[in-house]
Amino acid sequence: MNKGVAFEADILQIAAFAKAMSHPVRVYILKKLSQIDGCCYSGNLVEELPVGRSALSRHLKELKFAGLIQGQTEPPFIKYCINRENWEKAGAMCGFLFNK
Repeated sequence: MNKGVAFEADILQIAAFAKAMSHPVRVYILKKLSQIDGCCYSGNLVEELPVGRSALSRHLKELKFAGLIQGQTEPPFIKYCINRENWEKAGAMCGFLFNK
């Protein structure tokens, strides 16, 4: 295996996670979802955050695109959960970034 390719993939993954976590609303969402045992409906989140539904939807989309959360549709609602595998990977990669 080419070490350069694996290293580059790790760097790109760290950057994708960091980009997804680059907004205070997204950090709040990740913190909340990582601390609960289960999922949370987007309607519950909009009641807690000082953003509208469309802005919340964009933030959730960014986190989902990065693979940090998962969404499941239960019409007419969508519930979101932390993607535990990628959340742990993000933690390990941040430790790598900060030499921990």
